[in-house]
Amino acid sequence: MPAPLADRIRPRTLDEVVGQRHILGPDRALRRIIQAGEVPNMVFYGPSGVGKTTVASIIAQNTRRHLVKLNGTTASTADIKEAVASTRTFEGINGVLLYLDEIQYFNKKQQQTLLEFMENGSITLIASTTENPYFYVYNAILSRSTVFEFKPVEKEDVQRAVERAFRVLGEEQGRPVLPEEGVCAHIASACGGDVRKAMNAVELSVIACDSGGPHIEVTLEAAQELTQKSVMRYDKDGDEHYDLMSAFQKSMRGSDPDAAVHYLGRLLEAGDLPSVCRRLLVCACEDVGLAWPQIIPVVKAAVDSALMVGLPEARIPLADAAVLVALAPKSNSAYKALDAALADIRAGKAGPVPRGLQNKHYDSAEVERKGQFYQYPHDAPHHWLPQQYLPDSLLGAHYFDYGTSKTEQSFRAYWDKIKHKPGGKAV
Repeated sequence: MPAPLADRIRPRTLDEVVGQRHILGPDRALRRIIQAGEVPNMVFYGPSGVGKTTVASIIAQNTRRHLVKLNGTTASTADIKEAVASTRTFEGINGVLLYLDEIQYFNKKQQQTLLEFMENGSITLIASTTENPYFYVYNAILSRSTVFEFKPVEKEDVQRAVERAFRVLGEEQGRPVLPEEGVCAHIASACGGDVRKAMNAVELSVIACDSGGPHIEVTLEAAQELTQKSVMRYDKDGDEHYDLMSAFQKSMRGSDPDAAVHYLGRLLEAGDLPSVCRRLLVCACEDVGLAWPQIIPVVKAAVDSALMVGLPEARIPLADAAVLVALAPKSNSAYKALDAALADIRAGKAGPVPRGLQNKHYDSAEVERKGQFYQYPHDAPHHWLPQQYLPDSLLGAHYFDYGTSKTEQSFRAYWDKIKHKPGGKAV
């Protein structure tokens, strides 16, 4: 069985690598390091299919080092020791370059074993990960490595790789491969910056359209069918999940309905209905809040409807909710007030509940002044009267500031009038 197309046409020089010009372009850092031949321990961070393995292979070739490839999902400590042992063979005469893919799946003990061999110079490590290495890689390894971020490949660069792939397949088949107009552009766009995914789409398109004739005509319809949803880059347990959720809420908070429905669509295409519902409820409370408090039950109703009907129809009430939250006036005054109060509490600034607010119970014998002395606000005009609510140690503490929204300013005017503090802050 032949190797996948992505492996058969893998670049062998830096000039053949598509994308990553920010680190591999002329006079860029990683390119200079590779050309110098003195390769340090490195961590490659970025999504799948953007050239991390390819660059590691080129580095090994350029430095004439024996390349050992391991994957963090299957490799063990014994595999690491076996790689180190190869340094004592003829293959490892110029040193061993250990390429560890998906290092985030190595536990702390395994990463500490790596560290031992890095420190004694037995191996040069190139670790790759699709997750943020500062969260998943042992700090001692990071401190001894240089981190390079690989980014999704731009559509134009992917298209050049797709066009080359069709030519190579034509040469392998001994028959021209003729993609219809728009095929290369569609595959390049639909792969989401993942070159490997684009190569797979090219290979499958050729197989699907091969009728045995003197040439192979790849139709746009076939390419579209074979790349459905491939643009989606989403791992519910990975960084992409949190990035999309963050972008979704920040778009609503930023009052951009277009961006809000864009990220909503990406999350729903990935089938992540629960996360969308949770984030909508949070945003309604945190970001709209007292500017329009009625939005909270409205969004709750939309979420309940979505969970009841399920996907795909759930997209309809969720779209309503997302646009509504984006367009609503914004206030985080209550959210900020609570955070300020929590900061005092966590700093140890608390105290006994004032006697007047305590639950009714009998006074002990040693209490000099007996009785609760609570005043019932509803017995007073306007259902308010001045009395102490904060503990003694926090008298005068101030947490809540009225926001600028119409709702909050109307509340402020109401209480300023009742509390006889024109233009001032309510007590």
